[in-house]
Amino acid sequence: QVQLVESGGGLVQAGGSLRLSCTGSGRTARNYAMGWFRQAPGLGREFVAGISAIGGTTSYAESVKGRFTISRGDTKNMLSLEMNSLKPEDTAVYYCAATARVRSYYSVIDTRAEYDWWGQGTQVTVSS
Repeated sequence: QVQLVESGGGLVQAGGSLRLSCTGSGRTARNYAMGWFRQAPGLGREFVAGISAIGGTTSYAESVKGRFTISRGDTKNMLSLEMNSLKPEDTAVYYCAATARVRSYYSVIDTRAEYDWWGQGTQVTVSS
């Protein structure tokens, strides 16, 4: 019911910054928890950051804590990820995801299987 599209990826030098955005269409709403995941070549898709549907509670993977900031916008421009002090290890395809599951209303969902809608991904490459 919801279509998500990521944008903002690209090539950046180590120590640089990027801002990823996630736009939504279809039956978008504010009461969806959302998150960012990433997948590096040959590895699984891992949780990066998430935000609850109500209250704006956030959670981050330890590897990005203090460097990345997730924020929610409106029903169209649904989500963003500010990435600072980027490292080569951050190189991956980044995916935006959303869920309307009730338990996400006040809690961050960090499990891939609990998200219902996904974008196609945007490539982030950090050179050394």
